[in-house]
Amino acid sequence: MAFDKQDAGILVVDDDKALADSLVEYLSDLGYSAQAAYSGREGLDRFENGTFHLVITDIKMPGMDGMELLEAVKAHDKQVMVMLVTGYGTIESAVEAMKKGAYDYTTKPVKMEELEIIVSRALQRYVMSERLSVLRGLTMAMAISAPLWLIVGIALALLWRR
Repeated sequence: MAFDKQDAGILVVDDDKALADSLVEYLSDLGYSAQAAYSGREGLDRFENGTFHLVITDIKMPGMDGMELLEAVKAHDKQVMVMLVTGYGTIESAVEAMKKGAYDYTTKPVKMEELEIIVSRALQRYVMSERLSVLRGLTMAMAISAPLWLIVGIALALLWRR
């Protein structure tokens, strides 16, 4: 499952409207399909009602913060990539974010050249994760069906002997 840039849904969530809009504009200029939300709750609503492969969210926001959004998004879709951005980065918050399933964690101000690389890699990882899920499903199906076919084969062989 590979997709073109315009098929890659990216949601930017930040209570700093100017920053969110500038990130969406930059990502759109790169060819991605990007949308902004200006609070954690609005971001979660958009995520649940849209198709997003990557969420870029600020950590410190009033109401639902970025860590809560990370958990809610991952509960809804384990495959989605989440990148946390903060102006108040600490080692502890970075470790917590990674434990909760964040793909990446970076500090503000966001360097656009780095963002482009991180976004590209996150979306590549999303595609690889989707492919792995398909392979796991096929493996499970084969593991379940092989004994079934073995039993059918034995039953047919016994019937054939008669």
